[in-house]
Amino acid sequence: MANATHQRDVINQAGFKMLTLCKSQMEKAKEAFMEHDSDLAEEVITKEARVNALDLKIEEDCEKFLALYNPVAIDLRFVMAIRKINFDLERIADHAYSISRYVDDMDEKIKPELFQVLQFEKMYSTIMEMFNYITTAYEEKDVSLARKVFKKDKILDQINRDSFGIIEEEIKKDIAVIKQSLILFSVVKKMERVGDLLKNIAEEIIFYIEAEVVKHKKKK
Repeated sequence: MANATHQRDVINQAGFKMLTLCKSQMEKAKEAFMEHDSDLAEEVITKEARVNALDLKIEEDCEKFLALYNPVAIDLRFVMAIRKINFDLERIADHAYSISRYVDDMDEKIKPELFQVLQFEKMYSTIMEMFNYITTAYEEKDVSLARKVFKKDKILDQINRDSFGIIEEEIKKDIAVIKQSLILFSVVKKMERVGDLLKNIAEEIIFYIEAEVVKHKKKK
């Protein structure tokens, strides 16, 4: 049983490492995109290989845990949750990678006013708040923090819904911003999807933690 406990700790630590790595990828992708920083964009693109390697390790460790220890109850829920969380984190990293790739496609820095009218900074800061809630919820098993993610996701959904009309108006005002506007519109869509993935992760954390709490209550 000690071996099983150790292996579970290893998987848990790897999951936390994946979470912080993907958060860092999003932070750097945003800065590279807004500042038109090709060096930083290249760092994100290069580090994608590290994300993929960690993704595979977590998946292999989970499969090994299932095969060797035949887990039930809370241990089984733990492995199921980690596998799903890992899958969603890898997809978030894919979006960070794609956003960084856009830096190569842009001839110049996107006009600051386009970021302003699309509430890009608000969208990004909301995503980082969601990441922070999830990170603490994961580390401290705090369901209340995980639940805060759902309300934040509604902010991203609204900004995304408004973005098409705003882009349309900006292009009408100045046809020269078509390329920048379309690239930014695409990135807004990706940010909205990142929000959906973070919401999925919050749901998995709640599933795992609440099941554990229920089990402990029954014991008492």
